[in-house]
Amino acid sequence: MIHTIVSFFDNIFEKCKRLDFLALLAVRLFLLPVIYEGAHSKVMGFSGTVAFFASPQAEGGLNLPFPELFAFLATATEVLGLICIALGLFTRLISIPMMVVMSVASAMVHWSHGWLSIASNDMESAIRFKGFITWLAENFPGRYNYITELGDPVILNNGMEFSITYFVMLLVLFFFGGGRYVSADYWLRKIIKK
Repeated sequence: MIHTIVSFFDNIFEKCKRLDFLALLAVRLFLLPVIYEGAHSKVMGFSGTVAFFASPQAEGGLNLPFPELFAFLATATEVLGLICIALGLFTRLISIPMMVVMSVASAMVHWSHGWLSIASNDMESAIRFKGFITWLAENFPGRYNYITELGDPVILNNGMEFSITYFVMLLVLFFFGGGRYVSADYWLRKIIKK
């Protein structure tokens, strides 16, 4: 009986594997706006990126040596990563430097803020913000309604949660590639095998 049930589900799951490319496409599509925002901000504000990489940690910077070089490498990696992941081209290869960028971001920027990207209700920043929202509601109800009518405002904690999530997604692309049918890698492999 149990063998029959297991075989039945195994058969269903085996048939579902024909659609496994959808999961990899979804990972790529999810990452695109994330990578675009990082790449766009670095390209358009390259001098600010260099300044951030060079500034002492006491001033909110990273205090890196060779800030121009590291800013260029980070920017180039994200621009190239955006193009390759969008096309599904050299997906496994580009995921390696992209994971390095995410690891460095986690370690140097987000680590000191802990795990959560959005502050929990018991964090000092959230408590202060809640006090401000209460004050706003009592003193300026029109402004309070304007700010809260589309949802609850939150405080960004800037923790590692998002960068680690992106790292894991890039790790999936490293192991499985861009997927069948909707990646340039798939079609290049088909052409090469002929």
